[in-house]
Amino acid sequence: MVDYSKWKDIEISDDEDDTHPNIDTPSLFRWRHQARVERMEEHKREKEKLDEKKRTTEKKVKEVKEKLQKSDGNMDELKKSLEELEKEQARMRKEEDEWKKKDKLQPWNVDTISKEGFQKTVINKSAINKKQELTEDQKEMNLKEFIKANEKQLKQYGMLRKYEDSKKFLRDNHKLVCEDTANYLVIWCIELEMQDKHELMAHVAHQCICMQYILDIAKQLDVDPRACLESFFQRIQVAEAEYKNKFQEEIESFKERIRKRAQEKVQKAIEEAEEEERKARLGPGGLDPVEVFESLPEVLQKCFETRDIGMLQEAISQMPEKDARYHLKRCVDSGMWVPDGNTGMLDVKAETEATEDGGEKSEEAKSEEKKDAE
Repeated sequence: MVDYSKWKDIEISDDEDDTHPNIDTPSLFRWRHQARVERMEEHKREKEKLDEKKRTTEKKVKEVKEKLQKSDGNMDELKKSLEELEKEQARMRKEEDEWKKKDKLQPWNVDTISKEGFQKTVINKSAINKKQELTEDQKEMNLKEFIKANEKQLKQYGMLRKYEDSKKFLRDNHKLVCEDTANYLVIWCIELEMQDKHELMAHVAHQCICMQYILDIAKQLDVDPRACLESFFQRIQVAEAEYKNKFQEEIESFKERIRKRAQEKVQKAIEEAEEEERKARLGPGGLDPVEVFESLPEVLQKCFETRDIGMLQEAISQMPEKDARYHLKRCVDSGMWVPDGNTGMLDVKAETEATEDGGEKSEEAKSEEKKDAE
């Protein structure tokens, strides 16, 4: 029978799986690889240290036994030393057994798997524990409830400046070490940028990237984010200059994305306000008076600017009939001109034509106007 137990725990590749959009992927992959190599080296050093202690103890035991064989005097002290060394050997064997158990539980990875075990692998999908997938509406609702319950603490964390203070605060408020905190900080950064609070946005962005790092490391290691809290802050505080520079570059990249997003939201708000204003000023026919005014001939624009009805009547009477009807209809539909039954502009045109054709032209003109309007 084939023993499959050794295949249960295998680490994913250091450059496998997706990462959070706010995290620099190459930096994270290098960090993850380095963390795995350090764990393997530490495990190896434990074995070397254990072997060295074992060799030293065996050498001492051998020396004491030789002395016992050659000694003719007081042997009590040598026997006592031998008993202590044998106890030490027993402890060493126990430590060695514990190390072997620990070694057996170590997950395999790309460095420890030397060859293919099988030509074909069958995965029992039903045995995989799948996390419950939430809809976008559920995620939004959960985020709103989380912010409502913890907004004060979220703002406190966002305003902290020292790594030690952040670590202590998150240690005391473990519930904040989650994806919702990162989402809130992103939203807050965008709001601050829209309010032109650039320095405060930059500070909150730093706190947001710290949280994103913790969450992303937890995701890659498949552990609770709270378990990565201490290791992240310890690492970032003692990191070499190159690593800190990379971390700062990620913050700058994040701030640039925040500025771009804030600009887009401001532009969208301006466009929505302009659209609301345009809708509010639409005339009875659904036309915008500003757009209609700009499309009028210069002579008609001057008439509306001076509010001179006589000038307007004269200008209309001198225009071709088709153009006059077109512009009059647009002025009426935009609300720029409200025709009156007796003195309105539409009647003036009709009266002018009636004077020339003996009255019958007026009804005909009205009929044609109605047809053109339709």
